[in-house]
Amino acid sequence: MPFVFERLKIEDLILVRPKVFGDNRGFFAECYKKSDFALNGINVDFVQDNHSKSSKGVLRGLHYQQSPCSQAKLIKCIKGQIYDVAVDIRPDSKSFGKYVKVELSEDNKCMLYIPEGFAHGFVVLSDEAELIYKTSAEYAPEYDNGIRWDDKNLNIDWGIDFEPVLSEKDKKLPYLKELL
Repeated sequence: MPFVFERLKIEDLILVRPKVFGDNRGFFAECYKKSDFALNGINVDFVQDNHSKSSKGVLRGLHYQQSPCSQAKLIKCIKGQIYDVAVDIRPDSKSFGKYVKVELSEDNKCMLYIPEGFAHGFVVLSDEAELIYKTSAEYAPEYDNGIRWDDKNLNIDWGIDFEPVLSEKDKKLPYLKELL
């Protein structure tokens, strides 16, 4: 199988490690194969691909779409290095309010699968970073929502020692307790 699927401390989150075939010409790796993903519990119909580019210190998030347009995501960093964070915002979940942080980079080629019911964000550690990601629902601005990156009740360790660069939208996001 060309992938290793690793369940994380919140087991619905899955780190996907592709098998990379490399030689003096470069490398080849499969990024997605529906049958392998389905065999490992990711049986999602992805309907939209996105590509983003950000500079060092940029923090995007924590974003999610509300029901009925909730999104599962498959995130991959194709250039640079980021810390990627997923927060469980499913009210009935035993891991509600908990988060997982993973490093995604062009070097490790890992992907993070985030199911519906999670808020997502990342911070750029390299000079710049580019991400591509699949979503299970198309972007619907009327269902767009988010949570402050520095919510003290979430206590996320972003692994940074600098003040991140935020969008005006992200600076105004509510705390999780305001959304309940």
